[in-house]
Amino acid sequence: MIDVQRLRVLRAVAEHGSFNRAAGALLLTPSAVSQHIAALERTLGHPVAVRSTRGVTLTEPGRLLVEAAEAISAELDQVRHEIDRLTAPRPRLTVATFTSGGRHLLPAALARFVAAHPEVELTVLESEPEAAVPMVRGGAADLALTYHFDGPPPVRPGERPALDWVPLMEDPLWLVLPRGHRLADRSSLSLAELSGERWVLGCLKTEAFLRRYAELAGFDLRVGASTTDYFFAQTLVAAGVGVSLVPNVSLAPSPELTVIRVEPPRPARHIGLLLPRRRRPHPYARSLTEALTATAHRAAQP
Repeated sequence: MIDVQRLRVLRAVAEHGSFNRAAGALLLTPSAVSQHIAALERTLGHPVAVRSTRGVTLTEPGRLLVEAAEAISAELDQVRHEIDRLTAPRPRLTVATFTSGGRHLLPAALARFVAAHPEVELTVLESEPEAAVPMVRGGAADLALTYHFDGPPPVRPGERPALDWVPLMEDPLWLVLPRGHRLADRSSLSLAELSGERWVLGCLKTEAFLRRYAELAGFDLRVGASTTDYFFAQTLVAAGVGVSLVPNVSLAPSPELTVIRVEPPRPARHIGLLLPRRRRPHPYARSLTEALTATAHRAAQP
C-alpha cells in the first residue's frame, strides 16, 4: 500500500525541485526526505525521482503519483471541511462568486434562501473562476457561482474529486460606445468595424477574447485602458477613453453611453454553478442552487 505521507513528500519534491528545498518546506531533514522517497520507490518497484546537478526530475511513475497525490490532498481537504460543517454548532454554507454575477443573481436568490433557512451561517467570498475551482475542489467553498467563455465548462472528466457544472444562463457581450460616437446610431456592429478604435478593457478574459478576434480579423488591438471592473470601464468609455465590450449583467445604463448588439458570431459568457459531486448532496447547497436557478430563469425572461 502506498503511504499518503510519502506521497506528500514526493509532491513537495516536485513542487520545489530539490530534496533540500522540499525538506525545508516540510520541516524535515534532507535525509528524511530521501528516506521517504526511497521507501516509496521500494513499495512501487520503480524509481520516481532522478537527482542531478540541475535538481530533481520526476520519472513517469513519479508524475503519475504526484497527480494522484494532488487529487487525494484535495479530497482530504474536502472531507475535513465537510466534517467541520457537520460538527459546527450552526449549519454553514460558503458560496464563492464572481463580482458581476454576484451583483446580478445573488441578492434575490440569497433573500429567498435566508428566508427559508434562517438557521444557516452563510459566508459569501468574492472569487474569479480560476480561484473558485480549487476552492470548491478543496472544500473551502460549498459551491461557486462562476462562468466560462467559449469552450467546455471548467470541469474535466476523470478529475478527483469530481465536480458538477449546473448551467444557469447565457450572458451575451455588448459593445459600449460613448454618446456621439460616429457609429452610435447603428443597431448592431461587427467587432471588425471598430478595428481602429482604442479599447477599454473590463476583464483580462475579455482582453484574451478580443486579441484572438483581432488576430483572426487581421488588425492590431489598441488598448487605451485596462481594468478588472466592467463598471469602472464603462465610466472610462463615457469619458471618451475608448470603446468596450461588456457582458449583459455588467451593463450600467447611462445617458453618456450607447449600447449596441454585436453581430454574429456573438460572444457570450456562460454562467453556472460549480459543485462537488457527493454521494449525499449538501442539502443547503442544493437549496441555494434551486434559488439561483429560479432567479436566473426570471432574469433571462424578456
